[in-house]
Amino acid sequence: MFVHVVNFWLKKGLSEEEIQQFEAGVLSLGKVETVKDFNVGKPAKTDRPVIDRSYDYCLLTTFTDEAGHDYYQTAPIHLEFIKNCAQYWDRVLIYDSESI
Repeated sequence: MFVHVVNFWLKKGLSEEEIQQFEAGVLSLGKVETVKDFNVGKPAKTDRPVIDRSYDYCLLTTFTDEAGHDYYQTAPIHLEFIKNCAQYWDRVLIYDSESI
């Protein structure tokens, strides 16, 4: 399995409408046909020294293999999301992993 985790830090001062546009855009990524599992969330209320809660949204996607992930990166839905929503974030941090 190939796991793709993306943390987003949104720009400060976004309007509610801009936040909704971001949320709609990120949720659209679940429609890419190679996505096996899909989740979008906000930081949980857990609070321990080892937990980073500084991000605004976390996207978790899984794929059967790296080829599925590679397709996702070039899928029209993904490219449209970047085109329409990149203006809303200051920082993105990605973690990709493969099952052992």
